[in-house]
Amino acid sequence: MTNVVTMPARLFLSSGDLMADRRFEFARDLQLKGDLPAAADLLHQAIELAPSFVSAWFTLGDIREELGETDPAIAAFRKAYAADPDDRHGASLRLMRLGAAPLAAMTQGYVQALFDQYAPRFESALVDDLGYRGPELLFRAVLSVRAAARKPAFFRRAIDLGCGTGLAATAFAREVDHFVGIDLSPRMIERARTTGFYAELAVADMVEGLRSRPDASADLILAADAMVYVADLSPVLSEANRVLAAGGLLAFTTETHAGEGVILGEGLRYAHAASHVRAAVEAAGLKLSLLEDRSARNEDNMPVPGLVAVAAQT
Repeated sequence: MTNVVTMPARLFLSSGDLMADRRFEFARDLQLKGDLPAAADLLHQAIELAPSFVSAWFTLGDIREELGETDPAIAAFRKAYAADPDDRHGASLRLMRLGAAPLAAMTQGYVQALFDQYAPRFESALVDDLGYRGPELLFRAVLSVRAAARKPAFFRRAIDLGCGTGLAATAFAREVDHFVGIDLSPRMIERARTTGFYAELAVADMVEGLRSRPDASADLILAADAMVYVADLSPVLSEANRVLAAGGLLAFTTETHAGEGVILGEGLRYAHAASHVRAAVEAAGLKLSLLEDRSARNEDNMPVPGLVAVAAQT
């Protein structure tokens, strides 16, 4: 399956001008039919009516990029970002991919808008369309590390970072007494609440959520398919080290690549090299117990290169 099939419908932010919005709707129809020049012309008409029409600027950038017109695409994405500093469309990510901006963190506005849209069909898209297996990989990895240490895989207090609809908690439910779920998307939190697996739920990004927890207050921290939305792992790992009790575990998946450091992949998710993950874990004061090449999901019917990591608080 491709991203086009599995991702939520394109975000639309009204210009506040009915005529401009109608021009945009016609342009989107033409874009979907493949008539890109005509779509671009209509978008220019919409922008003339509403110069700060963020959805029109973003879609124009999308079309210019598809036509191979890099400079006009960059100009349009810059206009989209300027019109919406929360960057709910993700124009800054498109600029990064085009080499027009340095690698940086995703805006909270983009991540929240993405997953609020995604929430109604998140599980079907991720599990059915993409063959998502992140929670299962984490479960096996944690069991393996615990077995090697001759300790039971039972945890009194666990935190599920980027908990989504609760898939990771479902996998670990029998092994955890008290689950805390943290996610930036209110709609994801609403869905997670219906599982009944969480004793506490909070709307926050991963670092903010961890900062709200006391020292040594968790025995297990999970991040299934969440680090792909984090450029710099250091703040999350450092807070995890503080929040974990002695001997506690942090288990996470991430996408990876054959080079060095961090890149932004075609799917607009970050990929972390194995050497980078090792260095970040060690710098945070954690001990890496396991790091394996494991793919948590498919893209275009092919496994996406990935890593499963388990680190211990020592």
